[in-house]
Amino acid sequence: MKTLGFIGTGGMGSGMAANLVKAGYSLVVTDLNRAQAAGLEAAGAKFVDSPRAVAESCELVLSMLPNNYAVQAVGLGKGGLVEATSGAKEWIDFSSIDKATIVAVGGELAKKGWTIADASAGGVEEVAAAGHLALWFSGSKALFDAHQAVFQPMGKSILFMGEELGAAKLVKNAMAMLAAVQHMSIVEIGSWLKKGGIDDAAFKNVLENSQQDSVATRRIMEIVTSRKFKARKSWMPKDVGFGLDMAREMEVPMPFVGLAQQMFAIAQATGQDGYEATGIACNIYDVINGVKR
Repeated sequence: MKTLGFIGTGGMGSGMAANLVKAGYSLVVTDLNRAQAAGLEAAGAKFVDSPRAVAESCELVLSMLPNNYAVQAVGLGKGGLVEATSGAKEWIDFSSIDKATIVAVGGELAKKGWTIADASAGGVEEVAAAGHLALWFSGSKALFDAHQAVFQPMGKSILFMGEELGAAKLVKNAMAMLAAVQHMSIVEIGSWLKKGGIDDAAFKNVLENSQQDSVATRRIMEIVTSRKFKARKSWMPKDVGFGLDMAREMEVPMPFVGLAQQMFAIAQATGQDGYEATGIACNIYDVINGVKR
């Protein structure tokens, strides 16, 4: 089997990489915080000190990084992929970033003989660990077809979004925007119903027996009714922000998404944002409605 490189072993990346190890791949990893890769090292992955060293030790590089700057640094920075003199010349980046960044970095690396593809992953850390992510891929169709066996341990659905680099990033931003509106609208309706005497459990039952029933609405309502909000940094506001930035450039009005982003901003301003998206929505509507917790 191929030797794979994986750069970025945080909450999402560590789960994705662990599933590759379980599938039998030899794995070479790096992260600015080596402690995050300890579990992977214990499982047999080899830790190296730079993206360049990863590329020179494997046949295919994968990454899951936190922001635009990290992707730029991995690709083009000191010790980055651009400096590799041997090994891999293919890189698939799963990071939740904007389209412009992956296109720019990919263009520079292409001059060095690299083939760059972008991908995105739908799901949270627990979903990544279970290997049940929704994966979206864009770029070379030949690259997509050649590495299906690599994708399968990480995702339950794997979709090709076209050969235009950055299309998968657009899809990730789109799904984040849809989820933001969905979270806020469900919690808003639930808050209104409670004022009218219908509690969250009853609303949950209504949704589950309606045409609006889905995996997403069930998950949201499970958290709403339990009030068990997992403490974590939600990346949804960042991804929504990327989508709105592109919408302005494209001159596409998105009033509902813009309002959802403002709700996240209120949560940040009032210290209610240290949770996953459902917890943020519930907390901010409690603030708006004067609910004491």
